[in-house]
Amino acid sequence: MGYGKKVWIFPDAELPPVGVNCIPGHESIIITNTGDADAHIRITFIYTDKEPINDIVVTVGARRVRCLRTNEPKDFGERTAKFEEQYAIMLESDVPVVAQYGRAEPRTVAFYTTPGYCCD
Repeated sequence: MGYGKKVWIFPDAELPPVGVNCIPGHESIIITNTGDADAHIRITFIYTDKEPINDIVVTVGARRVRCLRTNEPKDFGERTAKFEEQYAIMLESDVPVVAQYGRAEPRTVAFYTTPGYCCD
């Protein structure tokens, strides 16, 4: 049995633009799977002014961690986040996982992480 929850929501996502001293911003979702089975996770981007994108699927191996950068095509294909667009992120997993959101915020030269809201 693995630790965590099957549903995670991060209500404050926004890919920040280049900031002070041309430092690039980024945001990432970090998913840890402590269980013995691979986690198959559907990711949904929820927007304020357009329909959600809900066809992003990733796998996190058993007893592994995976960091997904929302602006990286290798992680999100053509569904990468756009700079300065407000949205929320929902993860739905078939096994319990632990997830957190991180953002490098170059406009104020800060980095922070936050756990999301989780439920089963």
